[in-house]
Amino acid sequence: MIAMALSLEPKIIIADEPTTALDVTTQAQILKLISDMQALHKTGVLFITHDFGVVADIADRVAVMQNGRIVETGSVDKVLNRPEHDYTKKLISSVPSLIPRPPRTRSADVVLAVQNVQKTFGDGKSFFGFGKPNRVVHAVKNVSLELCRGETLGVVGESGSGKSTLARCIIRLLENDSGKIMLDGINLCDLNRKEMRPWRAKIQMIFQDPYASLNPRVKVGQIIAQGPMIQGANKKDAEARTRELLEIVGLDGATFKYPHEFSGGQRQRIGIARALALNPEILVADEPVSALDVSIQAQILKLLDEIRERMNLSMVFITHDLRVAAQVCDRLAVMRYGEIVETGVTGQIFNAPQHSYTRDLLAAVPGQKWDR
Repeated sequence: MIAMALSLEPKIIIADEPTTALDVTTQAQILKLISDMQALHKTGVLFITHDFGVVADIADRVAVMQNGRIVETGSVDKVLNRPEHDYTKKLISSVPSLIPRPPRTRSADVVLAVQNVQKTFGDGKSFFGFGKPNRVVHAVKNVSLELCRGETLGVVGESGSGKSTLARCIIRLLENDSGKIMLDGINLCDLNRKEMRPWRAKIQMIFQDPYASLNPRVKVGQIIAQGPMIQGANKKDAEARTRELLEIVGLDGATFKYPHEFSGGQRQRIGIARALALNPEILVADEPVSALDVSIQAQILKLLDEIRERMNLSMVFITHDLRVAAQVCDRLAVMRYGEIVETGVTGQIFNAPQHSYTRDLLAAVPGQKWDR
């Protein structure tokens, strides 16, 4: 897309969130490419983003927009370090710090144990014996990890590292090729579809895309009540639970509306309510804030933390945003090419990473010189 935009050697490039939802190393490559092309062609760049780390690294001047109006402009140093408008101050205060929060005391009660899980795609065979053999992708390679009661385990790594595949194996949306997924001492991989149904209530997922993960034809109340009713709850109890959850996530009165009537952040709140409807022990959150702006992201992360405390939930938090990981996760598992290359307490990994890949990830985080 960048090559297409540069093909006519324009004097101005408008880059509309070109790195949103990209992992930090890919983002760094894209930003360097834009910078190199800008210098080569003497091109002006209008860079639209909600990532203040990126702003700190690439911008000369900044314009802050709210409700269709420019509320503040100035040099990047002035706007980021001496903001004047309340909205600018609010945005900057919402940016997660790279300094990890103090760790919580870890429980000795292991609720989820992933043991030597492997998952491949493709079988290496050609179609009906013709043409080239299919490529075999080892998405998850011999992964083992433990989640203790009440803790948040972060799984971080680049796009394509196997994070989402691992998440789907854990909740059995995908069947792993080998290994065990132990929940409360039971190997979920040994259960057939009927046997698995009551266990699905114990482990639920928050999906990455708040637009694609909600059925646009079904009202919000029905979306949330569906899980309890499938598990045997009567309609009255399921509706009462729905109203309670919508109140918890701050969306009172949303029951009879459709998903298209809500913003991205509100839809993610609906996804969280749906995941909580069955009173799970474990939440698997797959990039739940990656496409949200910093102020909405801060609200969702605060909500998740409050819910985790209130319900004593354990959480597997998958993210490529190391700023978010620093503020949310008690421990981290770093994935690369389907393998766990490093695990440990979040503060230890941030302050003294042992693996070269982990060091590369941390070095690629934008805005480190500006970090508050």
